[in-house]
Amino acid sequence: MLPAGARAGNSMARDEQQIDATIDIVTPENIAFQYQLAGPFRRLPAFLIDAALRLGVWMVAVFVLGIAGIAGGGAGIALLFLLWFVLEWFYGGLLETFWNGQTVGKRMLGIRVLSTDGQPINGLQAVMRNILRYVDMMPLIPLTAWGLPAGPYAIPTFMVGLLTPMFTQRFQRLGDVVCGTIVVIEQRGWLLGVPQLDDPRALALSNLVPPNFQAPRTMARALAAYVERRQHFSPARRQEIARHLGAPLRVRFQLPADTSCDLLLCALYHRTFVADQAGDSLTRIMHQPNE
Repeated sequence: MLPAGARAGNSMARDEQQIDATIDIVTPENIAFQYQLAGPFRRLPAFLIDAALRLGVWMVAVFVLGIAGIAGGGAGIALLFLLWFVLEWFYGGLLETFWNGQTVGKRMLGIRVLSTDGQPINGLQAVMRNILRYVDMMPLIPLTAWGLPAGPYAIPTFMVGLLTPMFTQRFQRLGDVVCGTIVVIEQRGWLLGVPQLDDPRALALSNLVPPNFQAPRTMARALAAYVERRQHFSPARRQEIARHLGAPLRVRFQLPADTSCDLLLCALYHRTFVADQAGDSLTRIMHQPNE
């Protein structure tokens, strides 16, 4: 997945981040990826959609077992209990693991879970952050407080889940803090596939890049995000953004001092994604380990 937004330069001031709810994550290549954080007005509807979906699946199972005549028997109760256990404890974890940080609700609301370093979450993070969701339900109010008979059930208040994000700069609930994850808004308008370059200067400059050059994954993502957005920048702004990564690479490749950093990043993008069969190169880059 390409990041939701990227720009080069120093991190935004803390007060500015609080106003627009964005954060900058700086890669080892000194590129700051900018993400828009998902606040409670996006996360709560996603949670309710997932909860309604789980409830719907469980009710369908009850209906099917009822038609089969085994819903009230020992086997039917065991199956329903097993289904409830899987839905409650592993629905979110499994979907976020194999669906790139999204559940059904998150995909419908256009949000995604990432690691705090901007990388996709792994299976352990996905499962643990969903298991710890039950801590967010605390404190529980016993049924006796409502004049009902005591039993194994209680009413969750979600006070921990509501208050914790208020005291974290990245709107993290407790599970996010423990597992090192954040929830960001996925700006689908930027995900346009692999852009093609038609500037002959960039194509010619790509031939001057050493043939053994391979972009690390974080650099490849930065190049892809930059090329996607450069058409929205003025020429002066392009040079300002590109020089943070382009200037050191210009020295590394022993290119003339007047080489355009903007064109150099475009040339590296062409070498990384286009010249080497764009789709296969993109897949290989996104799955190689960080360097």
